[in-house]
Amino acid sequence: MTRTAVVTGASSGIGAATAARLVKEGFDVVVGARRMDRLQEVAGPIGARPLSLDVTDTASVEAFASAVETCDVLVNNAGGALGLDPIAEADDEKWRWMYDANVLGTMRVSRALLPKLIASGDGVIVNVGSIAALEAYDGGAGYTAAKHALVAVTETLRLELLGQPVRITQVDPGMVETEFSIVRFDGDVGRADKVYEGMQPLVAEDVADCIAFAVTRPSHVNIDQILVKPRDQARAQRVHRRT
Repeated sequence: MTRTAVVTGASSGIGAATAARLVKEGFDVVVGARRMDRLQEVAGPIGARPLSLDVTDTASVEAFASAVETCDVLVNNAGGALGLDPIAEADDEKWRWMYDANVLGTMRVSRALLPKLIASGDGVIVNVGSIAALEAYDGGAGYTAAKHALVAVTETLRLELLGQPVRITQVDPGMVETEFSIVRFDGDVGRADKVYEGMQPLVAEDVADCIAFAVTRPSHVNIDQILVKPRDQARAQRVHRRT
């Protein structure tokens, strides 16, 4: 029987790459995101099923979950960062959105699909975090606070589901060249490009490889956490750049 994987935030980047990779691994894939036009462009060529999803809206999450008949794998990928301002200049709304999308969004989708993951008899939840879940850095407090909170959610969920047929994994990427920095810098492509200037970042498919590895292990094997960085990155802000 074909297993079903659900991927949130799948209209681009890591989510889109993960959806494509899980289709190749033999899963029926359901993809969710706010941008339905982009989501359909991702879903069509790979044969995934696109469903509208805004993880910051409880009604949207509940409607999404009710449309998913079965769920064996859940990849909580939706989220992101806004800005790189110091705390002294912090924007309340940007911080509120980052916490809502990265933390509460993960809670909402996990809560809604958990009964189906348990009923599958061999469920897996993958929370996509970040190196920001493990390190603080200048200007990143809003995002690092949210991703640090995601670690607590992941670890608590693993404790609460001990004895249930559900495994919990967190995958924490370092620098990945996707739309992430474009979104963070409010569409400023030039500023986003400078983030990766002179170094070779990961691509979305590199992270998708890690997610696919975690969810295809034998059912008695739980990959608790994967931290994946490009060779040119040692710490969140310690990067080797070529001139």
